[in-house]
Amino acid sequence: MQRLKDWWALDAEKENNSADNPLTPLKDSQRRETLPLLALAFGWGFLVTGLLTGGALGKGMPFWPDLIMASFLGNFINFIIGGLVGYIGYKTACNSGLLYRFAYGNIGAYLPVLFIAILTIGWQGIVVGGFGFTWAQSFDSPTFYIVSILAGILFTVTTYFGVSALEKISMPSVLLLIGVGIYAAWFNIDKIGGWAAFVNFSVEQAKEAPLSMKDAVNLVVGSWIVGAIVMAEYTRFAKKAWVAFAIPFIVLIISQWFLQIIGSMGGIVSGTYEFTTYMLQQGMIIGGLGLIAMSLALWTTGDANLYLPSIQTASVFRRPQKVMTVICGVLGTLLGLVVYKYFLDWIGLLASLVPPLIGPVLVDYYLVNKMKYDANDLSRLPSWNPAAVGAYIIGAVAAYASSQGYSIPGLSGVIPALLGLVVSMLAYLVLYGIGKLLGKTFGPAGLNKT
Repeated sequence: MQRLKDWWALDAEKENNSADNPLTPLKDSQRRETLPLLALAFGWGFLVTGLLTGGALGKGMPFWPDLIMASFLGNFINFIIGGLVGYIGYKTACNSGLLYRFAYGNIGAYLPVLFIAILTIGWQGIVVGGFGFTWAQSFDSPTFYIVSILAGILFTVTTYFGVSALEKISMPSVLLLIGVGIYAAWFNIDKIGGWAAFVNFSVEQAKEAPLSMKDAVNLVVGSWIVGAIVMAEYTRFAKKAWVAFAIPFIVLIISQWFLQIIGSMGGIVSGTYEFTTYMLQQGMIIGGLGLIAMSLALWTTGDANLYLPSIQTASVFRRPQKVMTVICGVLGTLLGLVVYKYFLDWIGLLASLVPPLIGPVLVDYYLVNKMKYDANDLSRLPSWNPAAVGAYIIGAVAAYASSQGYSIPGLSGVIPALLGLVVSMLAYLVLYGIGKLLGKTFGPAGLNKT
């Protein structure tokens, strides 16, 4: 019993000196080497959601040029957001849980951190379910449930040891993942009779359930917007600024764009985004390579996704990172048994509600505080910043209303995910300005007046 109490109790000095340090900004000695960080970025980005998203796009859009353009635009939007957030993480050496305290206040930060933690645990569930489906090729068989549970345990155990364990798993998986992805692309083009036949076939396929460019881009943004706004979890480890931008670039412009293309090809030609399904039909060797590659991808991304909520909740609740890893891992495993089936509904929700969370942070850091956050100010911040909370609510309502078919005059063509972000940023500027007029300045900019 005493050992359990010791495990649960927070040893702040031990956590601060750990490689992951969820409680305070990182020291220079806790930054990580460039190559392992970039390999981790590739593994994190090689998430099965890219295949799922690509498969959904392939059902409703001609592959060339519509699908390629929609996929690129959605990933580029996420890259811009991820780059802006990632740079803040690099400059401050703070994780998301700490960053949100600057904009939302010490208590107000519970709103974005808990919300994002719930959503990232949901992502963990999607990866757990994806692992189970890869080996069972079914949602209903006992094998699916057994493998999913074992996958959840595997992800939890490896993430328990922090970022150093994530780097070790990522490094050997990169080349195999690229090789199998390229083979899957070649297989589908060859199967249909070449490039021209493939493009023509994709045009005919898209006529059955056409998808607009706006909806397609929003789908892509929703598939990785959570990753974009928590980019600081990994960029805080970067030793150089270019690495902080290279991480979201690798994740979104390379890994996810690549996977969405592969997933769409499989969906168009083979009837499934899941390349292990059609690779298994080609025999033990090809099918085995597909299973190994997908398992490595899911293992890497499962660990990376579980790391996000464990660090954020450890920061807010002031619990050991290992404790929160176990809690989030168990919850994600249980969700994995059901949430994988509802992937498209899940990312539709994310696309509406998540982007506005980061709007106040971007405005507060880049415009209000002129890129100057001092970690020594954390303990002196106000309990909450009503301008940030209000701006998020306004942005989330605007995005959700837009996703349900309601339009704002002059902004009807803007995708809901981007609309919510822009509205929250503008709302924060207005509400912060009103606060100043009333003599109330919150956050770091107001510390000298308290």
